[in-house]
Amino acid sequence: MPKPIFLIGYMGSGKTTLGKKLASKLDLPFIDTDEEIVKQIGMSITEYFGQHGEEEFRKLEREQLRKFADSYAVISTGGGAPCFFDNMDWIKANGYAVYLQMSPKALFDRLSQSKLHKRPILIGKSPEELRAFIEEKLTEREPYYTRAHLTIDQLNTTVETLVALINQHNL
Repeated sequence: MPKPIFLIGYMGSGKTTLGKKLASKLDLPFIDTDEEIVKQIGMSITEYFGQHGEEEFRKLEREQLRKFADSYAVISTGGGAPCFFDNMDWIKANGYAVYLQMSPKALFDRLSQSKLHKRPILIGKSPEELRAFIEEKLTEREPYYTRAHLTIDQLNTTVETLVALINQHNL
Protein backbone atom coordinates (compact mmCIF):
# COMPACT_ATOMS: atom_id res chain seq x y z
CA MET A 1 0.00 0.00 0.00
CA PRO A 2 1.29 3.49 -0.80
CA LYS A 3 2.44 5.58 2.15
CA PRO A 4 1.60 9.15 3.13
CA ILE A 5 3.86 12.00 2.05
CA PHE A 6 4.75 14.15 5.05
CA LEU A 7 5.80 17.73 4.34
CA ILE A 8 8.15 18.99 7.02
CA GLY A 9 9.93 22.28 7.56
CA TYR A 10 9.97 25.43 9.63
CA MET A 11 6.80 27.45 10.13
CA GLY A 12 6.21 29.67 7.14
CA SER A 13 8.02 27.34 4.73
CA GLY A 14 4.85 26.73 2.75
CA LYS A 15 3.89 23.24 3.89
CA THR A 16 0.17 23.98 3.68
CA THR A 17 0.23 26.03 0.48
CA LEU A 18 2.54 23.67 -1.40
CA GLY A 19 0.85 20.66 0.19
CA LYS A 20 -2.55 21.58 -1.24
CA LYS A 21 -1.05 22.05 -4.72
CA LEU A 22 0.90 18.81 -4.48
CA ALA A 23 -2.13 16.85 -3.30
CA SER A 24 -4.14 18.23 -6.21
CA LYS A 25 -1.45 17.27 -8.74
CA LEU A 26 -1.16 13.75 -7.27
CA ASP A 27 -4.93 13.41 -6.89
CA LEU A 28 -4.54 12.70 -3.18
CA PRO A 29 -6.28 14.05 -0.09
CA PHE A 30 -4.54 16.88 1.76
CA ILE A 31 -4.33 16.83 5.55
CA ASP A 32 -2.98 19.64 7.73
CA THR A 33 -2.18 18.22 11.17
CA ASP A 34 -2.56 21.64 12.82
CA GLU A 35 -6.08 21.98 11.36
CA GLU A 36 -6.92 18.47 12.55
CA ILE A 37 -5.73 19.34 16.06
CA VAL A 38 -7.89 22.49 16.09
CA LYS A 39 -10.94 20.40 15.09
CA GLN A 40 -10.17 17.88 17.83
CA ILE A 41 -9.61 20.36 20.68
CA GLY A 42 -12.20 22.95 19.68
CA MET A 43 -9.88 25.91 20.16
CA SER A 44 -6.98 27.56 18.42
CA ILE A 45 -3.46 26.24 18.90
CA THR A 46 -2.56 29.60 20.45
CA GLU A 47 -5.33 29.15 23.05
CA TYR A 48 -4.27 25.55 23.70
CA PHE A 49 -0.63 26.63 24.14
CA GLY A 50 -1.73 29.29 26.61
CA GLN A 51 -3.87 26.93 28.67
CA HIS A 52 -1.83 23.72 28.54
CA GLY A 53 1.71 24.65 27.46
CA GLU A 54 4.00 23.44 24.72
CA GLU A 55 4.67 20.00 26.22
CA GLU A 56 0.98 19.03 26.18
CA PHE A 57 0.64 20.40 22.65
CA ARG A 58 3.59 18.29 21.48
CA LYS A 59 1.95 15.16 22.93
CA LEU A 60 -1.27 16.00 21.10
CA GLU A 61 0.68 16.63 17.90
CA ARG A 62 2.38 13.23 18.23
CA GLU A 63 -0.99 11.48 18.63
CA GLN A 64 -2.34 13.36 15.60
CA LEU A 65 0.57 12.24 13.38
CA ARG A 66 -0.06 8.61 14.21
CA LYS A 67 -3.69 8.83 13.11
CA PHE A 68 -2.51 9.06 9.51
CA ALA A 69 -0.24 6.01 9.33
CA ASP A 70 -2.53 4.31 6.81
CA SER A 71 -3.55 7.41 4.88
CA TYR A 72 -2.32 7.73 1.33
CA ALA A 73 -2.34 11.52 1.43
CA VAL A 74 -0.16 14.61 1.45
CA ILE A 75 0.20 15.62 5.10
CA SER A 76 1.45 19.00 6.31
CA THR A 77 3.01 18.69 9.76
CA GLY A 78 3.54 21.41 12.32
CA GLY A 79 7.02 22.93 12.11
CA GLY A 80 8.18 21.34 15.34
CA ALA A 81 6.50 17.96 14.87
CA PRO A 82 9.56 16.09 13.52
CA CYS A 83 11.74 17.43 16.36
CA PHE A 84 9.97 15.95 19.38
CA PHE A 85 9.79 12.46 20.81
CA ASP A 86 10.51 9.85 18.13
CA ASN A 87 8.34 11.65 15.55
CA MET A 88 10.96 11.85 12.78
CA ASP A 89 11.78 8.16 13.10
CA TRP A 90 8.06 7.40 13.00
CA ILE A 91 7.45 9.65 9.96
CA LYS A 92 10.28 8.00 8.04
CA ALA A 93 9.13 4.48 8.96
CA ASN A 94 5.48 5.12 8.09
CA GLY A 95 5.66 7.51 5.18
CA TYR A 96 7.90 9.67 3.06
CA ALA A 97 9.33 12.89 4.44
CA VAL A 98 9.90 15.89 2.18
CA TYR A 99 11.77 18.80 3.76
CA LEU A 100 10.81 22.22 2.40
CA GLN A 101 14.09 24.00 3.03
CA MET A 102 14.32 27.79 3.26
CA SER A 103 16.98 30.21 4.51
CA PRO A 104 16.48 32.06 7.80
CA LYS A 105 16.21 35.34 5.86
CA ALA A 106 13.47 34.00 3.57
CA LEU A 107 11.59 32.61 6.58
CA PHE A 108 11.93 35.95 8.40
CA ASP A 109 10.59 37.81 5.36
CA ARG A 110 7.60 35.48 5.14
CA LEU A 111 6.85 35.28 8.85
CA SER A 112 7.14 39.01 9.45
CA GLN A 113 4.40 39.44 6.81
CA SER A 114 2.15 36.73 8.31
CA LYS A 115 -0.43 36.76 11.08
CA LEU A 116 1.93 36.32 14.02
CA HIS A 117 -0.97 36.01 16.49
CA LYS A 118 -1.69 32.61 14.91
CA ARG A 119 1.82 31.43 15.74
CA PRO A 120 2.01 31.18 19.52
CA ILE A 121 5.77 30.98 19.88
CA LEU A 122 6.25 34.21 17.87
CA ILE A 123 3.79 36.45 19.71
CA GLY A 124 5.33 39.64 21.11
CA LYS A 125 8.71 39.36 19.38
CA SER A 126 10.31 42.46 17.85
CA PRO A 127 11.78 42.12 14.33
CA GLU A 128 15.26 41.63 15.80
CA GLU A 129 14.00 39.02 18.28
CA LEU A 130 12.06 37.28 15.51
CA ARG A 131 15.12 37.10 13.27
CA ALA A 132 17.29 35.72 16.11
CA PHE A 133 14.57 33.26 17.14
CA ILE A 134 14.20 31.88 13.60
CA GLU A 135 17.96 31.45 13.23
CA GLU A 136 18.26 29.71 16.61
CA LYS A 137 15.27 27.38 16.14
CA LEU A 138 16.19 26.53 12.55
CA THR A 139 19.70 25.60 13.70
CA GLU A 140 18.16 23.35 16.40
CA ARG A 141 15.67 21.73 14.02
CA GLU A 142 17.81 21.36 10.90
CA PRO A 143 19.32 18.02 12.05
CA TYR A 144 15.80 16.57 12.22
CA TYR A 145 14.57 18.13 9.00
CA THR A 146 17.59 17.02 6.97
CA ARG A 147 16.85 13.38 7.81
CA ALA A 148 13.94 13.57 5.34
CA HIS A 149 13.89 11.25 2.35
CA LEU A 150 13.93 14.27 0.07
CA THR A 151 15.01 17.90 0.62
CA ILE A 152 13.88 20.60 -1.76
CA ASP A 153 14.77 24.26 -2.12
CA GLN A 154 11.27 25.55 -1.40
CA LEU A 155 11.71 28.90 -3.16
CA ASN A 156 13.10 27.43 -6.37
CA THR A 157 11.16 24.19 -6.77
CA THR A 158 7.84 24.17 -8.60
CA VAL A 159 5.08 21.75 -7.71
CA GLU A 160 5.66 20.07 -11.10
CA THR A 161 9.33 19.54 -10.26
CA LEU A 162 8.36 18.18 -6.84
CA VAL A 163 5.95 15.71 -8.46
CA ALA A 164 8.77 14.58 -10.80
CA LEU A 165 11.16 14.17 -7.86
CA ILE A 166 8.58 12.17 -5.91
CA ASN A 167 8.00 9.90 -8.91
CA GLN A 168 11.75 9.61 -9.51
CA HIS A 169 12.32 8.54 -5.89
CA ASN A 170 9.32 6.20 -5.96
CA LEU A 171 7.76 7.98 -3.00
